[in-house]
Amino acid sequence: MDKLSGNNATVVNSSIDKWSLNELGSFQHPDELRVLVPAILGVICVLGIACNLTAMVILFSNAHRGKLSLINSLIFNLMFADGLVLMFTVPFRAASYSKASWNLGWVVCKTADWFLQSCMVAKSFTVAIMAKACCRYVSNPTKQVSIHLGSILVVLFFIWLSACSVTIPLWLFAKLQREIRGLVCVLTVSVEAHNFMSVYIKAYPLGVYCAPLSFALMYFWKAYGQCQRRSSKTQNLRTQIRSRRLTLMLFSLTMAMAVLWLPQWVVWVWERHIAEKETEGAQPLISSPPLFLILSAQLLTFSLSLVNPLIVLFLSEEFREGYMGLWRRLTLRKQPPPKPKPGPHNPTSLQSPCPRPEISAQLRGERSLQFSLSQETSRQAEPQPEQGVSKGGREADKESLKDGIVLPDVEQFWHERETGSLTDENDPIPWEHQNKEGNN
Repeated sequence: MDKLSGNNATVVNSSIDKWSLNELGSFQHPDELRVLVPAILGVICVLGIACNLTAMVILFSNAHRGKLSLINSLIFNLMFADGLVLMFTVPFRAASYSKASWNLGWVVCKTADWFLQSCMVAKSFTVAIMAKACCRYVSNPTKQVSIHLGSILVVLFFIWLSACSVTIPLWLFAKLQREIRGLVCVLTVSVEAHNFMSVYIKAYPLGVYCAPLSFALMYFWKAYGQCQRRSSKTQNLRTQIRSRRLTLMLFSLTMAMAVLWLPQWVVWVWERHIAEKETEGAQPLISSPPLFLILSAQLLTFSLSLVNPLIVLFLSEEFREGYMGLWRRLTLRKQPPPKPKPGPHNPTSLQSPCPRPEISAQLRGERSLQFSLSQETSRQAEPQPEQGVSKGGREADKESLKDGIVLPDVEQFWHERETGSLTDENDPIPWEHQNKEGNN
């Protein structure tokens, strides 16, 4: 999948067959491509890493809040594989495009194609299991399914173990080879392993691309049919709408992977078919794949890691809310509070505030005692009841002034009682005047 040579298979002798894994070092290409292709890969790398990390943070925060589910965990694994491709494969691939020979060392040559294929196979297996989980959820969306973290980790472990195991031949036969143009990373197959590799290059695309995606599409078709069944209950209708949106999002992820990964498999099978024919001494019926197809297949494969988080963002309401919430947290925390501008209502010089003094608990007790005394004096109909009450009020005010507390409302209250300026509408104690009128 990583060879872009004009003559991908070169017969060295009767015991060793090899084809190049160095993309731009084994064919003649314009100098503009050495700048254009790495620049495109750089843009995909930066944007893809940012989108995938954001999606992973949102999924992790949802799981931390108790929203742990198998489907969200599989989406997290899909974003994790995309992040690995963008961080550890695209930069080295861009560097190899800009050079005419391999200069990244033996370790990168040994692991580059194996690591890329392992991540892509893990994504393919993840999509297949995700389709099965989606079909089970849609069949009974109201059922509460509890899954433990240990079970999810076991599923993810077997996905990655299977992906890394099935791509071992790509790591086993990769090695550096010195040629006239310099070092070239090639895949050498000995005569003993020729029959195995002949079967492997045919079974590998079927096992990691055709079978998982066909399995996923079958379950998504089944889930879509279940989403079309309508229910008379409002709660079930809401659940069905949510299930339909989830099915659409996961189906879009599957279709994006099937479409964007397909050109790379066409190039992969095309090149290895030519290599096999040439090592057998037969003349292939078709020539090598065109350069435009090879470059487009590589770019589409890497762009898939950018498209996946964008699909999740636009088709999932939960993820949209998470993106917006994360953006607000990142922006609002960094913005300082706005400073007041100087004006007639906002003077530049700071002034010491003069808050209204609060009434202490002791003073509230004295006021309640004073009101009870005023009620008793009015009931006993003593001469000059207002003067007695006013004296008691003055004593209460004197007691309150000992604490240095200013009570303007209380002072106005007693002032109005002494002057007799209270009206019937604003009289706070009408019962005293009613008793007084009754006695008269």
